[in-house]
Amino acid sequence: MENVTITNPIIWADVPDPCVIRVGTAYYMVSTSMHAMPGCPIMKSENLMDWKIVNYVYDTLEDNDANNLLDGKGIYGKGSWAASLRHHNGTFYVCFSSNDMNQFYIYRTADIENGKWERSVIAGIHHDPSLLFDDGRVYVIHGNGSIRITELTSDVMTVKSGGIDQRLFETERDGIMLRCEGCHAYKLNGYYYLFFIEWPNTGNRRRRQLCYRSRELLGVYEHKVILDDDMGYRNHGIAQGGIVDTPQDEWYALFFQDHDAVGRIPIVLQVTWVEDWPVIGMEGKVQVSFQAQFPSTAPTAPTQLVISDEFDYNENKLLLNWQWNHNPDNRLWSVIARPGWLRLETGNITDSILLARNTLTQRTEGPVCIGITAMDVSHMKPGDHAGMVALQNHFGTVGIQIAANGERYIAMCVNGGDGSEEAVERILYEDSLIYLKIHFNFENSTDLASFYYSADGEEWKKIGSPLKMKYTLDHFMGYRIGLFNYATKQVGGHADFDFFRFDKVESTI
Repeated sequence: MENVTITNPIIWADVPDPCVIRVGTAYYMVSTSMHAMPGCPIMKSENLMDWKIVNYVYDTLEDNDANNLLDGKGIYGKGSWAASLRHHNGTFYVCFSSNDMNQFYIYRTADIENGKWERSVIAGIHHDPSLLFDDGRVYVIHGNGSIRITELTSDVMTVKSGGIDQRLFETERDGIMLRCEGCHAYKLNGYYYLFFIEWPNTGNRRRRQLCYRSRELLGVYEHKVILDDDMGYRNHGIAQGGIVDTPQDEWYALFFQDHDAVGRIPIVLQVTWVEDWPVIGMEGKVQVSFQAQFPSTAPTAPTQLVISDEFDYNENKLLLNWQWNHNPDNRLWSVIARPGWLRLETGNITDSILLARNTLTQRTEGPVCIGITAMDVSHMKPGDHAGMVALQNHFGTVGIQIAANGERYIAMCVNGGDGSEEAVERILYEDSLIYLKIHFNFENSTDLASFYYSADGEEWKKIGSPLKMKYTLDHFMGYRIGLFNYATKQVGGHADFDFFRFDKVESTI
């Protein structure tokens, strides 16, 4: 056995709505990915503390204008929500709803780490679903406040004709702002357990975790609050997620906590059982750090959810840590056209980073992190804008803008209020190579991003003003750092990025 120190948060980055399972000694987790592509990241761990991305469920969800950021449309805050991950009879299943398509998606594979996923689609939203396999039958439990159960066919591909499809129960209304949602369903110890998050508008007014249980699938269900704690952080309750066991029959929960601009970050908690009720944490409190035991396996590397990249590839395929903002246009990016560089070519006209295709992103991390790139701008065309972005609706960019006469300007821009970019500061820049840096400070919800440029990568100059980052529900995603290039006048120009270097630090600069 191996002693592992679990320290919360296990990942100080946006990994919302986690769902975790164990297969043998390996743990797998899926989370919400909204408009980031590829979507539904599959993460793996041997100890619930150290995680790595091993796969995605899909490369793109749909091929339409909104998913492709065309015709002024997008799927910000939509896409995949609160996926459920399950393993049954050698097959892995992931299911979720997509609000923009008003559809319920089910994916399946025999190889969660390397396999391709087969999908089926069912009409209608099945809000925050949880798959439940029970005595040769399969169900999805879903809903917000009004909790429903729908039976699926045995191949988990569609709704079963004549099967169970009914309201299971109504959750409490009085004093509740957000009624129960985010279901995670289990059958254990002769009980059916359904875990939910809810948000009261009375008392401490923070989100909390509930458990409903019944000895019969269709009820009657009793319930209790099983966690109401914020770990001392801004009254942001820790909730929504599920439980998982170890081979030694010890139990843990994996929930998330809102951390403002950086996003919703995952928390691991101890679980004990008292009179067949799960008891979360120690005496109802979340532990910042505790010891756990797991089977001894090959050494695991600490989590590296956000990574540096020298763009030194032998094929036109990026590391799994990267995700595009919406569907990419794969004709217009390359890491092999100029070996050792990422090339982003313009292919359509827009006036905002929010509608720019092929913005390549990674998460940001707390408490403080820095991203740096070097960019060759010699092949940009008049009207082009390329650089680095702190991406949410309330965005900030630093990069090069090409004027109509071909002059280059280094600019720091923000959302002008309608999604278009408003320059805070512009400075004439004559060189063809520029270094860019964004410094993110999430410590104690400071939530400030500062922007820099350099001609040599050593002497840095601040530009514009610090961006007060805001987590807004129209994107429903923590801030991302991204590389971009888009055209406002004519297509066909390109910008080349020499590297992306990321560092997580413990203090501000």
